[in-house]
Amino acid sequence: MPQMPASRSRLPLIAATAAFLLHLIGNPHYGFFRDELYFIVCGQHPQWNYVDQPPVAPLLAAASQLFGPSLVLLRAVPAFFAGAGVYVTCLLAVELGGAAFSQIIAALVVFFIPVLTDFGMKVSPDMVGLWLWPLLALYTLRLTKGADRRWWLAIGAITGICIQSKYSVLFFAIALVLGLLLTPQRGILFSRWFFLGGLLSGLIALPAFLWQVHYGYPMLEILRNVQHGKNVMLGPAAYVLQQFLLTGFLAAVWIGGLIRLLRTPSLRFLAYAYFILIAIMILLHGKSYYPADVYPYLIAAGAVRIERWTSGSRIARIAVATATLLLGMLTVPLVMPLLPEAQAAEYQERLLGVLRISRGSLATEHQRQPELPTDFADMHGWPELAASVAQVYQSLPPDERAQAVIFAQNYGEAAAIEFLGRRYQLPAVISGHNQYYLWGPRGYSGNVLICVGGNCDSVAKQFQACSVAARFTAPWIQPYEREIPIMVCRGINQPLSELWPKAKLYI
Repeated sequence: MPQMPASRSRLPLIAATAAFLLHLIGNPHYGFFRDELYFIVCGQHPQWNYVDQPPVAPLLAAASQLFGPSLVLLRAVPAFFAGAGVYVTCLLAVELGGAAFSQIIAALVVFFIPVLTDFGMKVSPDMVGLWLWPLLALYTLRLTKGADRRWWLAIGAITGICIQSKYSVLFFAIALVLGLLLTPQRGILFSRWFFLGGLLSGLIALPAFLWQVHYGYPMLEILRNVQHGKNVMLGPAAYVLQQFLLTGFLAAVWIGGLIRLLRTPSLRFLAYAYFILIAIMILLHGKSYYPADVYPYLIAAGAVRIERWTSGSRIARIAVATATLLLGMLTVPLVMPLLPEAQAAEYQERLLGVLRISRGSLATEHQRQPELPTDFADMHGWPELAASVAQVYQSLPPDERAQAVIFAQNYGEAAAIEFLGRRYQLPAVISGHNQYYLWGPRGYSGNVLICVGGNCDSVAKQFQACSVAARFTAPWIQPYEREIPIMVCRGINQPLSELWPKAKLYI
């Protein structure tokens, strides 16, 4: 491949740095996200895998908190992956025949696409795919152009690492291989390096797989459970519509890229891979955002197409870049916590009202919608919850404090109390929800139990006496977290270790 001029070769790094800094400035507001607290606690108990996610996100989240709670350091992690994703997308634009303008448009669109902005805003298993899914596409594309077949080893390593972050990359890898098999580019698969790359991927992912086997495939149990009441099940048409909603006002760019890939024989395998991936997700009832890390290579192809359309007009390019920027900025307040809460809630209501889009049409789970965007609501109330539980704990007599344990109904409550409650020197927190269930009752008898959450009444049946010590609520939190009881239960009728199997909640 011919060398780019120095100024053009610096563009990916400049764009990546800008994306990283913008996320670093915009991300650390409101508070810790529910899942982030859970990841931190999980990562502080290192394992090869966890009940409901592979280990990369938890370990990175925990590493960011080595020097104490820091929202800035935590959100720097997804900001890095967002920047790295922009960098690789620019390289994809070059590989697809683009020059400087296509890199600028590709970088802007990848940064502003709502679902990708969200991935770069908070710690989640999806954040790693911002970088590594486009990198898989880039290296595969280079192989079809004659690159050394030993690059299959790099692809295998990337896939293995990605599996350790989120399992859905397996479906992307399958889609890429099937896309190649459907085109003349299939020849690159018939190499020992392809099989060695697959073996390397399997070796990297093997510890996580063996962990799942050892504990009876809890992830599969969760996936079965969430399809019966928790998750919104979408039909094919609704799933496809969600892809347009998730990518917002800039969806036309990736759609144009998809058309270009379809019309270019040497690139058609990438278009087939997208269609196959979406079909797999529909078949398996995956959430609508699961395949979203695939969009950067479609965006890169669309940006190259725009560059060629505007090649004869400087004014047209200025207009396109300006429109991209303005349209992208319209959705930023919905996916980046920049506005004060009241303004964010009002902005969401007005924008969705103008577009005639209901909150329910964007939901991935069955639950009452909060005033704020769902992710933002899950960033509120956690310090207050820990403080409320601490007040109840401190009100107990010394002999009861010595044997008390805290039981929370879900991992968000449990992790918030455990992580943010350390300043209050609270006792251990236990829960039956997902990974907390495997950690068990932690040696506590349960004879004095502080129960937090809406289902404490069912817990109370196992005790001689229970009373509501407090009720928790806070502004802007999830509706199902409002006015939840904090109960003190005494005199357990049966050892907690014997009751523990009944606490299991894999969902």
